[in-house]
Amino acid sequence: METVNLIDSFQDFKEIKNIDKATLMNILEDVFRSVLTKRYGTSENYDIIVNPDKGDLEIMRNRQIVDDEFAEDSFDYNEGIHISLSDAKKIDDSFEIGEEVSEPVHIDDFGRRTVLAIRQNLISRVLDLEKDAIYRKYKERIGEIVAGEVYQIWKKEILVLDDDGNELLMPKSEQIPTDFFKKGDSIRAVVARVEMKNNSPVIILSRTSPLFLERLFEQEVPEVFDGLITIKKIVREPGERAKVAVESYDDRIDPVGACVGMKGSRIHGIVRELKNENIDVINYTTNSTLFITRALSPAKITTIKLDEEAKRADVYLRPEEVSKAIGKGGHNIKLAGKLTGYEIDVYRDTDTDHEDVDLEEFADEIESWIIDELKAIGCDTAKSVLELTEDELVKRTDLEEETIKEVRGILKSEFE
Repeated sequence: METVNLIDSFQDFKEIKNIDKATLMNILEDVFRSVLTKRYGTSENYDIIVNPDKGDLEIMRNRQIVDDEFAEDSFDYNEGIHISLSDAKKIDDSFEIGEEVSEPVHIDDFGRRTVLAIRQNLISRVLDLEKDAIYRKYKERIGEIVAGEVYQIWKKEILVLDDDGNELLMPKSEQIPTDFFKKGDSIRAVVARVEMKNNSPVIILSRTSPLFLERLFEQEVPEVFDGLITIKKIVREPGERAKVAVESYDDRIDPVGACVGMKGSRIHGIVRELKNENIDVINYTTNSTLFITRALSPAKITTIKLDEEAKRADVYLRPEEVSKAIGKGGHNIKLAGKLTGYEIDVYRDTDTDHEDVDLEEFADEIESWIIDELKAIGCDTAKSVLELTEDELVKRTDLEEETIKEVRGILKSEFE
């Protein structure tokens, strides 16, 4: 029995890793049955044997032997499913009426155009199935960390290839601001979302998602991976600062200490991965006052006044602690608000003492160049500025009168 060699067609599919052999064989059989039905009106009496490992395919046509009179005169005679006794005996003289004759069908008999169409149809069907398999594979991996290699860099996004050569995208908005990649660099990110566009899967990676930081903790801290420590909430300003609230139901485990590790050994790896992003690990608590106090670390709070209904918190601190609470670029207070769910307002606590305050403590309200101007004339503290009149300050500095009034107003409110 002669076989039809389809190695050339199978060559296109041999690298496919997302489709099992059984599915591939079903596609091949389905495509050929479609061709047979179009050519002969039916494919029910055909056996299709596929061997994708060797690239072999056999098609056998099974026809029932009928007497010659039926073959010549009956309207029910169908050459696709019947064969006359005389024609059957040409194949094997021992055949009799009612038996079945099996003959190979040669693909070459279909014609060159049909063979090309079959091959194109096979390629299209398999590639569509592969795209669907990639989509389903990554849909199940949303929220997981994947590793890949940077293949191409564009202005708005980079193209990453995974270990199987699948294409993944990471937009600029999902990159840490200080990220810098070159072609060939290894990269780790979390699968943020998976979409189908123009019948092709689009896998979006992220390094700015809180999920990325959570998965890094799971990789670096065994207690988090095992569920002994629970991450209650994560808030981030990617590349700048992150706050992680953790909790343990086992009193023997210090969740903060376990996450940080001996001399910071565990958290250092995470910080390096996030391009030196500062990470504050905080003990979670349902006590709102205590949680806000911890969230504003490293600042030390004097008192807190809560408005539970409005979800507002007025926080009072010593003047030298205010800049710590606000943090560089306001990141600390902003993240503390997101972590606790409260809108936090910071106030200087001057009720206990009307001591003088260094001008640097007003850096969150007065621009640094203005403070430098005042220091240049010997005014290093709030009271030293207020002891001078507006006219004297205008004469002795390059500051405008409006600016002087505004600065004096801020400094006066410190002692009121």
